[in-house]
Amino acid sequence: MPKYIAAIDQGTTSTRCMIFDHNGQVISLAQKEHEQIYPQPGWVEHNPMEIWVRTQEVIHEAIVKAGVKPGDIAAVGITNQRETAVVWDRRTGKPFYNAIVWQDTRTKSICDQLAASGGQDRFRAKVGLPLATYFSGPKIQWILENVPGVRGAAERGDALFGNLDTWVIWWLTGGPEEGSHITDVTNASRTLLMNLETLDWDEEILIVLGIPRAILPRIAPSSDPLTWGTTRKDGPFGEAIPVCGDLGDQQAALVGQTCFNIGEAKNTYGTGCFMLLNTGEKPIQSKNGLLTTLAYKLGDQPAIYALEGSIAITGALVQWLRDNLGLIKQSSEVEVLARTVQDNGGIYFVPAFSGLFAPYWRSDARGAIVGMTRYVNKGHIARAALEATAYQTREVLEAMKIDSGVKLTALKVDGGMVYNELLMQFQSDILGVPVVRPKVSETTSLGAAYAAGLAVNFWNSLDDLRANWHIDQTWHPLMREATRESLYSAWRKAVERTFNWID
Repeated sequence: MPKYIAAIDQGTTSTRCMIFDHNGQVISLAQKEHEQIYPQPGWVEHNPMEIWVRTQEVIHEAIVKAGVKPGDIAAVGITNQRETAVVWDRRTGKPFYNAIVWQDTRTKSICDQLAASGGQDRFRAKVGLPLATYFSGPKIQWILENVPGVRGAAERGDALFGNLDTWVIWWLTGGPEEGSHITDVTNASRTLLMNLETLDWDEEILIVLGIPRAILPRIAPSSDPLTWGTTRKDGPFGEAIPVCGDLGDQQAALVGQTCFNIGEAKNTYGTGCFMLLNTGEKPIQSKNGLLTTLAYKLGDQPAIYALEGSIAITGALVQWLRDNLGLIKQSSEVEVLARTVQDNGGIYFVPAFSGLFAPYWRSDARGAIVGMTRYVNKGHIARAALEATAYQTREVLEAMKIDSGVKLTALKVDGGMVYNELLMQFQSDILGVPVVRPKVSETTSLGAAYAAGLAVNFWNSLDDLRANWHIDQTWHPLMREATRESLYSAWRKAVERTFNWID
């Protein structure tokens, strides 16, 4: 009997492979970073071939670390950075252009042109999303219009599009030799092209954006007993293993946190920050700047929807302090530096490097540090950078309460920043609710493993998954209400200072 499930997490800054046992415990982990490419201001790219090489390397390393034997792995699940778009040649597997990353803002003019007829919410009723540079659809249009030869290849049926889940699955299952060109409902719901009701590509929107349907992958459930193929025996796993789970990274974290009931929410602290609230079998259209998205779809069961608050820059701000300013040598040092001061010294750091996402959706905004005086030092800047994540999370939570009518009683958290004790305490303080970290905080990879494992009956039910979830630590609010509201009011004022920077 197979003992394990493998999960590949293709993230914004790195790719990892994790192997889990039936209790949801990590047996092994391997991770490698890939290059961040910045051709010009506002442009962010990845090399898809480098990502595929890193994927193969981490799979091999994780298998060796775990001492896994043939037949030990029951299935493979994929999770990925969403909205990052790649278009490649079906015959060779060679990308026509680098992957355009979700943070990239080059499609602003495309989005503005689309919004000129019908406004920013032109397609929201169908897809649950505003027109924004964040999503994949405008990126596909940009590649078709600006990269020589791609439009012709698409019309001949030789070009394929995918978010990074599709790219990895295609290569794992054969690549040019009949690899599976597929995505799941969660990733498809981030393209601006999938109808929330039909769970299929919307013909009207495809026509408006000039995207041939043939370029798009087939949309499948997130956990699919009808497997999409197996890994190649001459591939990195060294054997044929069913590939049958796929979730965008934030939806994967929702599943990994076992938020299966209406009203349950999680917040993932990674490169960006993403809060998802399970809203059940009916999509709720947001009136407060949130996204309506697919939470997951398990086999032939009804699709489950979520409200999402997407924040572009959180962990990436710590990396910026490290790489661009040199204030710290390692990201983990930011907490030590922030603890050298008692508070933020009166400054607020609004990291609108790629504009502002939820709940504002302002592509004209740019980053700002406000409230500067001679008193401020690098400790205050570090502290303000951490606090920015907590403030942005509160903005999203306030919008969720209004849209859903659900008052959150506790927030489940995961991702790399949840081991920052200063941030987690401040998050609880500024929200006024407990913040709960699970024992297995790598819930994104765990969610992908759960999706694959459910498909092959490695786990039999959602109750099996709930039984694996355990609390590691809880932070309770210690801040006085008056202080909380005063700080938050100043933050809102700082955010307004970033508007209208780009004409």
